[in-house]
Amino acid sequence: MVGPAALLGNVVLWKPSESALHASWILYQILLEAGLLKDVVQFVPGDAELVTDGVLKRPEFAALTFIGSTAVFKELQGKVGKATAGGRFNSYPRVVGETGGKNFHLVHSSAHVKSAAFNTLRAAFEYQSQKCSACSRVYVAESVWPEFKKHILEETAKLQVGPPEDYKNFVNSVIHERAFDRLNAVIESAKTGYELDLLAGGKASKDSGFFVHPTIYQTTNPRHDIMSRELFGPLFGVYVYKDDEYDQILNLINTTSRYALTGSIFENYLYASRRAQDALKHAAGNLYLNTKCTGSVVGQQPFGGSRDSGTNDKTGTIGLIQRYSSIRTAKEEYGLLDEVQYESNEV
Repeated sequence: MVGPAALLGNVVLWKPSESALHASWILYQILLEAGLLKDVVQFVPGDAELVTDGVLKRPEFAALTFIGSTAVFKELQGKVGKATAGGRFNSYPRVVGETGGKNFHLVHSSAHVKSAAFNTLRAAFEYQSQKCSACSRVYVAESVWPEFKKHILEETAKLQVGPPEDYKNFVNSVIHERAFDRLNAVIESAKTGYELDLLAGGKASKDSGFFVHPTIYQTTNPRHDIMSRELFGPLFGVYVYKDDEYDQILNLINTTSRYALTGSIFENYLYASRRAQDALKHAAGNLYLNTKCTGSVVGQQPFGGSRDSGTNDKTGTIGLIQRYSSIRTAKEEYGLLDEVQYESNEV
């Protein structure tokens, strides 16, 4: 999100993630080689809190753009709000955020089951699920569950896990040890928990890297933690609902999670699709029909979500660009004013 602010003539301080420092630096060098003027975008790596506190001391601070965790974004927004209330800034800062997701796939009884299953696996396991739009909870109609289950288990068994140098490996290591430990804790906890049935995976090892195998759980509790908490890794939960409880499941999807980033509806029955779109209008900023909930195409599908998923300013739209501008309206008169008397005031 560096680009839109710079395009509008703003000087931008780019604080990269410490976990993507090298890649960010290379991208920054590419921008300079492509003609970006020096210091329009200033690359400022370092301790996140130290950099943030330094920036927020300046009255010239005008906008914050953030991509990361919900908790950190809320903390940053609180700091900006407190400083604004104290009269520190020259203007009211604009705050744009894209944060977490607990993205869903809903499979109706009319769906093309094989396609729904394959889309689910791609959405859940590509890039090790380390993207905010990754599928993390799945709701499948009871009548099609046997076929859906057959496809996901057969295909998951084919997915190879290993280093990216070998292109045959569909799943690589997660980004760092902290991520591995968090995901491994979910797997270990599930071994002694209840309401969960391990369908695939359930293995993790850091002997030669931080590898978490594609893992699928079926739960009997639609409000189980695995269906509501962001995991950000190659794990997802499945809940099988009775076909005649479709309306109830729509309400459940809408209320189980505070996130509202992406979601997909798989159906071949227009009435069911229309009901879902109406019921889930606040549950996903990007809603997909009969395709996976990942892979928004830049320039074609504006991206963003609300609730705990961000400010929904929609990357790729004029709306986002306007957030980094201060619009002025100018009026010029060409006629001459030669009296100030109103007819209603005449005696």
